[in-house]
Amino acid sequence: MKTAGSIVPAHHRAGRVDGKRVLLIGGGSPEEGLSNGKASALLYAREGASLVIADRDLTAAERTAEAVRAEGFDATAMRADITSAADLEALSEGAVKALGGIDVLHNNVGIAETGGPVETSEESWRRVLEVNQTGIFLACKHVLPVMVEQGAGSIVNIGSVAALRWIGFPYVAYTASKAAVMAMTQNIALQYAAQGIRANCVLPGLMDTPMIRTPLTASYGGDVDSMIEQRNRTSPTGKMGDAWDTAYAALFLASDEARYVNGTQIVVDGGLSARCA
Repeated sequence: MKTAGSIVPAHHRAGRVDGKRVLLIGGGSPEEGLSNGKASALLYAREGASLVIADRDLTAAERTAEAVRAEGFDATAMRADITSAADLEALSEGAVKALGGIDVLHNNVGIAETGGPVETSEESWRRVLEVNQTGIFLACKHVLPVMVEQGAGSIVNIGSVAALRWIGFPYVAYTASKAAVMAMTQNIALQYAAQGIRANCVLPGLMDTPMIRTPLTASYGGDVDSMIEQRNRTSPTGKMGDAWDTAYAALFLASDEARYVNGTQIVVDGGLSARCA
């Protein structure tokens, strides 16, 4: 375990997904900041998994893979557009070739575009649903046959508490797509439970990740620092969560510790969705 200069949280312990083969879609890293995808990749690797890290931007996927390899672990970067059935079919085949199988499918892809029914263009609506909803359908469509053949597998889909609650501004396409992710996950979980396959969601709340900077700033008055301050103040804990919080929830669901956890959601929001006002 690394110490000086490490970003390993103090409560880290090794081996929770030892030997598991993880396909992480949407695992790319921005040049600055820690994304949910990168944090999850690092945590899976530190806990014993081998990874294929996929992203529409191969350079971003390679950044994450390089960070994993820099710590002495195994990771392969691949390019795939989650809205493309052909890309997802090729990705599933490529991951099986690289890893020998797929024990964990982690769907991290998601885009956010704000606006209510009147303000949101039809193009924006279709774009958000295509990525956030149809993309997860396609990923599961092409990975589930691999898991069925193995007789085991775990699917971890990243949703949002926006699927459960109003979070302060209009977000109609995003909330609709994330609610659909929950429903799809439960449907898959029950259909495939008898075949040794589990499917669950992580629902992050107000998180401080690079993803919030561009699409959400305007909804908070146009200033990033003001947005961060407002979101921290809104959280019951007084501070937003971060990418590690999402990653640890995903790690649990991917691990055998969650062998009897199926068709459910882990809410990671500091209590936000439990508050009535």
